Amino acid sequence: MKFNHVSFPSTDVAATASFFERYLGCTGTAFGASRILKRHDFDIVIEHAADRPVAWPHNFHIGFELPTVQALEQLYAHVHADGAHLDTDLIRHARGSRFFCTIPGGVLVEFNTREDAAEPFRASFGLT
Repeated sequence: MKFNHVSFPSTDVAATASFFERYLGCTGTAFGASRILKRHDFDIVIEHAADRPVAWPHNFHIGFELPTVQALEQLYAHVHADGAHLDTDLIRHARGSRFFCTIPGGVLVEFNTREDAAEPFRASFGLT
């Protein structure tokens, strides 16, 4: 079995889709008022929330892993320079560096790398 897709509502489908296209290299196609975004390894479905508000549970988020600290730092700088809503600075953490931002549509996203994870966590991430 493999991860296939994530689907979530947004009150601003175009802005949400644009974030994933700009920063994750997704390609998108319209599906009615919704969008289907493709990557080589999974899909993201952004459903138009129409007239209902989107309310996320506290700390609900989706996460994306980058291969290196340098790639994470570059993405952080790019997102920061573009004025995206950053919820944290770049965090150096025992499980690997990360940062969180809230993207258009209100979804909290974590970007991380495991490259610099502390020794006790490396084996669980398949790192040696």
